[in-house]
Amino acid sequence: MPSERPADMVISARNVTLALGNGAARVEILKGVDLDVAAGERLAILGPSGSGKSSLMACLSGLESATGGSIKVAGLEITGLSEDGLAEARRGRIGIVLQAFHLIPTMTALENVAVPLELAGHAEPFAAAARELEAVGLGHRLEHYPAQLSGGEQQRVALARALGVRPALLFADEPTGNLDAATGEAIVALLFERLAETGATLVLITHDQELAARCSRVIRMRDGVIVADERVAVPA
Repeated sequence: MPSERPADMVISARNVTLALGNGAARVEILKGVDLDVAAGERLAILGPSGSGKSSLMACLSGLESATGGSIKVAGLEITGLSEDGLAEARRGRIGIVLQAFHLIPTMTALENVAVPLELAGHAEPFAAAARELEAVGLGHRLEHYPAQLSGGEQQRVALARALGVRPALLFADEPTGNLDAATGEAIVALLFERLAETGATLVLITHDQELAARCSRVIRMRDGVIVADERVAVPA
């Protein structure tokens, strides 16, 4: 890929490396990844377990600090930021949905969605959170705690939380991995519906070929590098 950074890219990463351990125990997980993602793209990253796809997402989203290289996300250079700096960089720019729902168990659905809005400085976080939960079909479950919700409902809350702040980017790592097939299909449909409504760019980590086919671009990884980058004709 070219070394310059195109101005209209919501992600621009150059020579990203990630290694764990030291000396003889050092393991190279990412081995010099270059990636540009344009605003509005729907990008799937495919690869077998251990290929580096989730590690790449972690570095791009600021959940993990890359060992080397540079990463610019939503207009901000995140290379070399501290853990607190990365958390601040994510706020309002990046939404994340994971296979495990990671809801706060002592907070209601409404509170789980409202807290990130409050941290982002929203004037009416609880009213906005209620609207987000209504949008994912949970307007009747605002006061329920995660343990009182099904897996599909918890993932709906997680999606509402991730998109409530209207981030430029949504990262989704195996978002249907803990759900049965029918519930997973419903979550995927809702995910793409909400993306169309909010305008967020999607980076989707998956091993599911059919799910990846919902995206307009598919990257394949193996052994810490990108081995294929394809544009996909998305079915109408």
